Order: sequence, then structure tokens, then C-alpha cells
Amino acid sequence: MRKIDLMSLRKWPALIMLPALLALPGCISLGGTAPESLLTLSPTARAASGDGVSGAQRPVIAVLSLDTPAKLDVLRVPVAVSDTELAYLKDAFWVEKPARLFRSLLGETLRARGGALVLANDETVALPTVSLRGSLIDMGYDARASAVVVRFDAIRIDDAGATSTRRFEARETGVPADARAVGAALNRAANTVAGEVADWVAGGK
Repeated sequence: MRKIDLMSLRKWPALIMLPALLALPGCISLGGTAPESLLTLSPTARAASGDGVSGAQRPVIAVLSLDTPAKLDVLRVPVAVSDTELAYLKDAFWVEKPARLFRSLLGETLRARGGALVLANDETVALPTVSLRGSLIDMGYDARASAVVVRFDAIRIDDAGATSTRRFEARETGVPADARAVGAALNRAANTVAGEVADWVAGGK
């Protein structure tokens, strides 16, 4: 009688399962469906190519990391359904989290004003002339008003330690609840806020 190798029998289930798994690629999902496109913020004001200011040529403006509520600490566009209900816009995904996108937009907008060295990517500066930080409170869609809103509480600190704060807000109404339309409207509103913040920082008031 032929002897049976018990160790070989233990390996059979795995050998049998492997072809079955390979035959079912359409039935197994290892991740969510990738979105067709991603939203981002594009500055309407950019520093000219070749323009630059060395560190010795003050002022130096440091745009620090921004705070956000939990609803914006994701890659989705929040939708205010009511005063107590929040949803997320279908098919609308940011390429990066909103606070990081808005920080980069602020940096480029300030840089486009010229005359200052603007640092907005976690570079280390011992004594910036001005530090800008704050909270991005809203960057989403209001379903009740068919409007987008960008709201930012800014904090400006100069090299003497003097602190000033101001709230900036931009809204655009008549926007359909469509990912592409909302993304474009949010970009325009964010640029409006960034421009007002840049004027405020430069004016020092």
C-alpha cells in the first residue's frame, strides 16, 4: 500500500485556493474606487518667474500651519444641510486636505505682492518679520442657499510680539450642487479671501 505524506496533505488547501483566488479578480476589491478627478486651489495671483527676495532683504513672512475643525480635516467637501446636519458632496475630493491647500494659496498670494520673502512650507525661520496663522473655519457648500463659503480667522504676529486678528469671508451664490461647479466656485472664493488677507498682512493693520 502506498504511504500518504501527511505534511503534503496540509499544503493542499493552500494549493487549491490559489487558482481560485487568481480566477476571481473582478470579485475582490482591495480599495475604494478612485475618483475621476480631484479638486485643488489655483492662485489667480502668482509671483513672476525669476522673482525672488533673499533672506537678508527683509521683511520675512512666515505662513504657519492652519487649524481646522474636524469637518475639514478630510479630503471631502462638506455640505451644510441644516444648522445641525452635515453631509459631504458626491464625487468631490480634494487632492490635499483643505488647510494645506489654503496655506499654499496664502503663501503664493503673498509672494505675488512682491518685496517679501514668504515661507509657507515649514521652513525654519529664527525671526520672521511677520507670522501668519489662524483657523480655516469653512471651505464648503451650503445646500440651503446653493452657495459656497470660505471663512478664515487670521492671526498676525509681528516681530515685536504684537498680535492682531481678523475674520475674512467670501461667498458665492447660485452654485449648483455639482462637484465641478462647487470646486470652481470654492477656488474663486478662496482666492478672494487670500487676497484680502495678503492686503491686511502687508498693511499691518
